[in-house]
Amino acid sequence: MTVELPEFSAEERAAQEERLRKVWATPGGWRYWTSVNNSEIGLWYGVTAFTFMLFAGLLGLLMRAQLATPNNDLISPELYNQAFTLHGTVMMFLFAVPIFEAVAIFLLPSMLGARELPFPRLSAFGFWSFLLGGVFVCGSIFFNAAPNAGWFMYPPLATDKDYSGIGADIWLLGLSFIEVASIAAAVEIIVGIMKCRAPGMRINMMPMFAWYLLIVAGMILFAFPPLIAGDILFEMERMFGWPFFDASKGGDPLLWQHLFWIFGHPEVYIIFLPAIALMAMIVPTFSQRPIVGYSWIVLAAVGTGFLSFGLWVHHMFTTGLPQISLAFFSAASEAVAIPTGVQIFVFIATMLAGRVIFSVPMLFGAGGLAIFTIGGLTGVMVALVPFDWQAHDTYFVVAHLHYVLIGGMFFPIVAGIYYYFPFVTGKRLSDAWGKIAFWLMFVGFNTAFFPMHFAGLRGMPRRVYTYPEDFGWDWFNLVSTVGAFIFAAGVATFVVDIFWPKPKRLERNLNPWNSGTLEWTNDPSEDWGMRSVPIITSRYPLWEQKNLQADIEAGRYYLPDAKSGRRETLVTSVLDAEPIQCLRVGGVSYVTIIAAMALGGVFIALTFHWWIATLVCAVMTLAAVIYWLWTGTAQIPEHREEDVGLGLKLPIYVSGPASVGWWAMFITMVGDGTAFASLMFGYFFYWTIHSDFVTAAGPGLFWPMVAMGLYLFAWALTIAARALNEKGPTGCRIALVAAILVTLAASCAGLAGPYVYGLDPTQHVYPAIVWIAAIWTVVHGAVGAIMQLYCLARSLTGRMTGEYDQDIRNVTLYWHFMAFTAIVTFAVIGLFPMVAS
Repeated sequence: MTVELPEFSAEERAAQEERLRKVWATPGGWRYWTSVNNSEIGLWYGVTAFTFMLFAGLLGLLMRAQLATPNNDLISPELYNQAFTLHGTVMMFLFAVPIFEAVAIFLLPSMLGARELPFPRLSAFGFWSFLLGGVFVCGSIFFNAAPNAGWFMYPPLATDKDYSGIGADIWLLGLSFIEVASIAAAVEIIVGIMKCRAPGMRINMMPMFAWYLLIVAGMILFAFPPLIAGDILFEMERMFGWPFFDASKGGDPLLWQHLFWIFGHPEVYIIFLPAIALMAMIVPTFSQRPIVGYSWIVLAAVGTGFLSFGLWVHHMFTTGLPQISLAFFSAASEAVAIPTGVQIFVFIATMLAGRVIFSVPMLFGAGGLAIFTIGGLTGVMVALVPFDWQAHDTYFVVAHLHYVLIGGMFFPIVAGIYYYFPFVTGKRLSDAWGKIAFWLMFVGFNTAFFPMHFAGLRGMPRRVYTYPEDFGWDWFNLVSTVGAFIFAAGVATFVVDIFWPKPKRLERNLNPWNSGTLEWTNDPSEDWGMRSVPIITSRYPLWEQKNLQADIEAGRYYLPDAKSGRRETLVTSVLDAEPIQCLRVGGVSYVTIIAAMALGGVFIALTFHWWIATLVCAVMTLAAVIYWLWTGTAQIPEHREEDVGLGLKLPIYVSGPASVGWWAMFITMVGDGTAFASLMFGYFFYWTIHSDFVTAAGPGLFWPMVAMGLYLFAWALTIAARALNEKGPTGCRIALVAAILVTLAASCAGLAGPYVYGLDPTQHVYPAIVWIAAIWTVVHGAVGAIMQLYCLARSLTGRMTGEYDQDIRNVTLYWHFMAFTAIVTFAVIGLFPMVAS
């Protein structure tokens, strides 16, 4: 893409920059917290996640102090169980995944050459949801109400209210709320990477970090929903006695293990791959050459993500599964080592091909890769069924887990913080203190966790509060405890280095490492992101595009101004990054905080069975979301096109597959469909293990078929409304009113089957799973009716027309998924019992 770049006078540039500052300004005072800028949201996310990590680390030190000597009574067994559960929960759910979402939100716009991600308010909503859910879960330990059944929450102990108390409800509902934040971040990341790259940045020219984050966000869409589905089943058993995991009534605790580990093992790679992404940015910079084997490492990352979904059963080798299942999942567990190894060897090849500059980021990165390699080798060991039978639930697995997670995630995170600290603040962290922190962490970590391999091989079980002194575990535990405190000293040194007063900020040296990627063109003192959106022609533009940084700062590219007074960024095509829209994104708003707090109120009120408060908070959430959408999306612009610079005019409003809203709806419904598939997996799981699974008459054939037919009719009416909207509002409005009425009738018919036949969900798992499937579909039907009503209101107020039809197009897309859900649900609960019998 060759264009002639314009020249602006000093006065024109100053005026442009002043308008940009005004539009993108972060509010001051207490209104600062209403900001939706990616730089603020990413920073809040990162600081909060790191704070949760320090809290979990203190719990880990408390556990190690308790296990330092045999027969120790430093803390009570109940406090130990709570500390153990929260330590794992916080590290996995409140640090490992959110810290990378924070990095992604902060870095991606600059790395992609965008001014902002497409849904900044969604990012803010995700942060406030994450913060509220995290405080709710972590704060429970101060009231002796923390979950105590392990971060995996296995039934039947976790479903026993006498044993687990309210802590299990806090875990289930608190984490379900946090998972909303994770999925919101995944939608933002996927749409941002696919649709908001700088012009010319074709998909095969994206930075490696963007590739990894795209893969990880996609994995979140398929990994988190099964856990959400499991949480629903779990909480229905605890709250109402529906026996999904009660073997005496046809349930099976193993279903929870399947749903949990379908999430839990991809979770390991959801954590690992972004850490490798940071290394993919750091290694080329300090080798001063492009990464070797770009295509190979992308394919390896995709392969790792794909294979990670075929490994979950290797956590269940000792549960009595068929031998053929053990063989298949053992082979898959071994196979994932191949693409993982490719990524490691690509880094080695890059360093050998370049001239490595040894630095603190490289030190942490290399140390992390060494630790992760050891964890990978022990992972291959536990992937072998005979060895796993011996090592399962011993401290050998604890050692393996920490070598993989801390080596594969924490060390690269620290490397990334040292690397990107100048990007955030314009100042560098201390090299001397960084090296001290590294060696304390590296030595302390290996001292803490390497002896656990031997304790495990000697038979020390996981999750024990104490142990006798004559089992030969004494010295291993004492050494591990000493190592844990050395590691903590390294973390403390790192934290002190962050907060220690720094010398004067770097003067105009926006790229202190001489990196080749685009994010280093940003001035951290400005809120606008890219001064102008550049045209990209290489993978390392700062190395290969002459005068790029100066041209960006001079405003010679796209969107150098903000004459409209609105926040704007470019939307480009998915594959070739051709400009297709000037997108106006949401600005400062209270609505994201209100929506997050109201939704949090729903989950918190459910935890304590405050039904009226739950209903009130649900209504508040719905009202906040509708206000958010009404005032912040699909706004009809004052004119069709915007001059974005370089002689190019782009439409401000687009709909259908070209719009970011359509993509967001599609991606969200893919995740929703995964959760639905997990519920259907549960239905057929019960059928495969019980020859008499269908134990009651019902819900019959008539009512399910009526519900299916009515839902399909509502779907057809919605499609008709979209088509009629192009010809005029009258026919569209009539079709929408009819669709709403038919949807409500379909929802009544969907519940009528199990109700008329008197299916009691507390008596057996069959009526329970039928009710869950029906309720799931009816709730989605109710959401579809609200969407239809929303479109009707938009049409009546002139906010949706034949030309400006983004709302009805997105709702129609939702109804495509809704129709599929209705067909599967009512075919399964209505037709399948006839076939099965």
